[in-house]
Amino acid sequence: MQNLKKTFLLQLALLLLAWPLIAQNRANEILKEFCNPKSKTVLVAAHRAGHNGFPENSISAWKHAIEIGVDIIETDVKVTKDSVVVLMHDGKIDRTTTGKGNPENFTYAELLQFKLKMPDGTVTSEPIATLEEALKLAKGKVLVDIDIKTSNLKPVGDVIKKTGTQGQVFYFDNDYDALKEIRNLQPGAMLMPRAYNQHMADSALYLFSPQVIHIDESFYTAELTSSISNKNARVWINALEDPDDLIRKGEIQKAMDQVLKYNANIIQTDEPEKMIPWLKKKGLRKF
Repeated sequence: MQNLKKTFLLQLALLLLAWPLIAQNRANEILKEFCNPKSKTVLVAAHRAGHNGFPENSISAWKHAIEIGVDIIETDVKVTKDSVVVLMHDGKIDRTTTGKGNPENFTYAELLQFKLKMPDGTVTSEPIATLEEALKLAKGKVLVDIDIKTSNLKPVGDVIKKTGTQGQVFYFDNDYDALKEIRNLQPGAMLMPRAYNQHMADSALYLFSPQVIHIDESFYTAELTSSISNKNARVWINALEDPDDLIRKGEIQKAMDQVLKYNANIIQTDEPEKMIPWLKKKGLRKF
């Protein structure tokens, strides 16, 4: 019995020592798939992190997203007066916190007096999250899509460099000048330009040779996805409105038929908990 106990403790210790490598391997596997437009794996992005039951863009929502096995966490960044990068979607903090005003008009210390709220207005004990603490949590585990909500881009890149997460992060914007500035600040940074039509998608592919193009349902065609794939980029589409509503109603097959009909292969959703098991069952995920 004593020997059995020692063997168990030794195995447990080895597992704990190996866990950082296992996590890092998962991030590397996701990145490998992300950079392979011909892959049959459909990647799932959690919109504003896994915020079902948690405040959006909160650390608890990031933890939940990682626990349920998402491939990408989408988040939004602002920069405070003292150059701290915080996670916030809106131009004001009124909707999601107990405070009011533009977060970029506050210092980070001033923002800490406010607490995050749930979508129904319930106040939580969570402070506004910083990008640094979120990236430290995600390091080696998941890719991160940064939706640029600030014109102060250098501090964002500085945090990514500080946390050593350059290989996990990509940037999203429909402002191609902002994406050019990012590439100037961080040569080799991964990008996801947004396109609103075929011509814009063609321009984005020519200008950036990006890893992924964000498209909309309004011009989602087989010809479009084929042209993007042939330029070595993945195709990202949102399930945030009608498809996610269908998923919530239990009509996941109908929802997924809609978003996958022309082979988009990264899906952003507010319902990752339901989407991931469905994709696994259909053989569209390898993680």
